[in-house]
Amino acid sequence: MSCLLHIETSTTVCSVALSLNGEAFFEKVSFHGPSHAALLGVYVEEALARLTHEALHPDAIAVSGGPGSYTGLRIGVSMAKGLCFGYDIPLVAVPTLEILAAKVIAQTSPSNGEPLYCAMLDARRMEVYAALFNRNRQMVRQTRAEIVTADTYASFLALNKVYFLGNGAAKCKEVIASPQAVFVDDIHPLAVDMIPVAEELFQAGKLEDTAYFEPFYLKEFMATTPKNKLFTHDKH
Repeated sequence: MSCLLHIETSTTVCSVALSLNGEAFFEKVSFHGPSHAALLGVYVEEALARLTHEALHPDAIAVSGGPGSYTGLRIGVSMAKGLCFGYDIPLVAVPTLEILAAKVIAQTSPSNGEPLYCAMLDARRMEVYAALFNRNRQMVRQTRAEIVTADTYASFLALNKVYFLGNGAAKCKEVIASPQAVFVDDIHPLAVDMIPVAEELFQAGKLEDTAYFEPFYLKEFMATTPKNKLFTHDKH
C-alpha cells in the first residue's frame, strides 16, 4: 500500500492532494494566485490532519519539479523537502509538463494515427516552456524554452495531430494555424493530476536525493531576430 502527498506550485495555481494506491482521496486547490506562501502551508496541514484521521502515514512526498515559476517551484520544493526530512520519507519529483500531458491523454480517446501532446507553460511575450509527448507519455521532444512562431511545430504537425495544452497554449492559437492543431483550454498542472505519474515513479524506485534536489529551471530562450528590427548608429 502506498500513500503519497502531492504538492503542485509551478504556476499561479496552488494545489495539494493525497493518494492511496494511486487513487486520490483528498484535494485542495486555489486558482486565485499566486498565493503559495499563504496557502500551501494551510493546505498541507489539512492534508496531514486527514492522514491522521485515516490512521495513515505518508510513504513519500511528490512535488512538481519544473519547469515553471521560479518562486512557486522553490516554495513547493522547500515544503516538500521539509516534510521528507520530518517524516524521514523519500522525495518524488514529477516533471511539470508531464503532469499536463497526462491529464489530457487521459481525457482523449485513441484515434487514427499517432497524436502528440504539446504541453506548454507561459513564460512571457510569445515565449513558452514546452515538450511533446506521445500517448504513452514518452517524451518525443525534450523540454525547451522557446519563442513560438508559425514554423516551431510545423514538422510535427505535418505528420500528426498535435494537442496543445497548458497556459502557454492560448497565446499560440493565432500563430499556429494548422488544421492538425487542437487546442485544449483550461488545463493547469494540479496536484491531483500528478498522482499517476508520481505513483509510477515511486513504485519504480525513481526517487530524488532530498538534500540536493533542485527544481528544473529554464531561463534561456531560442532567440529570433525580428524581421523589422531597426538599427541605430552611434554618432560618437
